[in-house]
Amino acid sequence: MAPHEGLTGATTPPDALLRLEHLHAGYGRKQVVHDLDLHVSSGEVVTLLGHNGSGKTTTIKTVLGLFPALGGRVLYDGHDVTRAGFRANVKAGMALIPSERFVFPDLTVIENLLLGGAREKDGGQRRERLERVYDLFPILRERSTQAAGTMSGGQQRMLSLGLLMMAGPRLLMLDEPSLGLAPAIVQQIFDRVRKLATDEGLAVLLLEQNVGQALRVTDRAYVMRSGRIILEETADEMRQRDSFWDLF
Repeated sequence: MAPHEGLTGATTPPDALLRLEHLHAGYGRKQVVHDLDLHVSSGEVVTLLGHNGSGKTTTIKTVLGLFPALGGRVLYDGHDVTRAGFRANVKAGMALIPSERFVFPDLTVIENLLLGGAREKDGGQRRERLERVYDLFPILRERSTQAAGTMSGGQQRMLSLGLLMMAGPRLLMLDEPSLGLAPAIVQQIFDRVRKLATDEGLAVLLLEQNVGQALRVTDRAYVMRSGRIILEETADEMRQRDSFWDLF
């Protein structure tokens, strides 16, 4: 497939929470992402598909402000945050779960969750968020006094998601949440991510190689190869493909 073949994202909804315009990004002197356009709206799950090394992680770390943009713009809620920095973006409602396990292993489950909500001054709001997390992941209520580091990989992934939900994010970015997990656990986590977008109105940007699981819950998908977006399709359009080998 030639670069940019099949792209359908020429128009961006005016209410998109996140917009990337001609983004160039990398780390050190190495440019990894080239001229990338992408958008995510509130209540929408958007998946960025691609192999390791395609530039997916660099993209979201640049969005969050961990890596500097080398060109182009990051727009969040209508504001240019290209150079806003990590702390400002997190305060504004961005959240990222990295591919490695993201919990505080020596703290209990409840201590992790309360730490996630520490910035929220309203005690009633914290309690409401905690109940929503427990409703999403009942196992966390059952294991509330267990040290996070002694939980299974899947349970730690659930806790990492609950920890960030305690902060009340508006944009949730997940880097390879299926990595190293059993298929049944992956399905459960993806279903909860879909529920968060639908019920809570979160904008979700999901980075994945597990095409089948991702397409179950996503609205649109971008395919990234060698630092460039080569395809954008709706999930329905992508599910009709006989094979994905030609994309990767």
